[in-house]
Amino acid sequence: MRKIINSTYITLDGVIQDPQNWTATFFDETAGELAAEQVFASDALIMGRATYDGFAAAWPHMEEQTGDFGVRMNTMPKYAVSTTLKDPEWKNTTVISDNVVERIRALKEEPGQDIMQYGFGSVSKLMLDNGLLDELRLWIHPVFAGARTPEDVISVAGAVAKFDLAGTRTLQSGVIVATYTPKAAE
Repeated sequence: MRKIINSTYITLDGVIQDPQNWTATFFDETAGELAAEQVFASDALIMGRATYDGFAAAWPHMEEQTGDFGVRMNTMPKYAVSTTLKDPEWKNTTVISDNVVERIRALKEEPGQDIMQYGFGSVSKLMLDNGLLDELRLWIHPVFAGARTPEDVISVAGAVAKFDLAGTRTLQSGVIVATYTPKAAE
């Protein structure tokens, strides 16, 4: 069975929004290699509407700048969980608007590589609550970004989730990639 891996950039103060404003100075060669490793170990992306909107606006125009990574992002199948997105323009995007848990579970059971998810929001919480999220990779950046709204920070309101540490990687830039697996319900 395929794994769903969430990869989220986060600051020391828990901010996950607008990573383009605080990640660039920390994105070194090693970070690029790790990012490429995880995207090439996957053959599908799953995301919520906000992540879809950001990625769909950026990635189709970034192939020349990012090479094979950008080609991979644009050509692999993408699944956007949304009740409002009707006609996705980003190539190879399928909208999941109903029976979300069942549809994601069916995706996991299909043959193939892992499924990547970027960002952490309601879709992540739904997968966590239903035992569908297999791994959480937090790219902890040594910076305070200053949250402005509750949506800016990582949160799973109303949920208690415990994790086991599966590994860490410290980059020269000071970024720590902490990999966690959800603990089984007690």
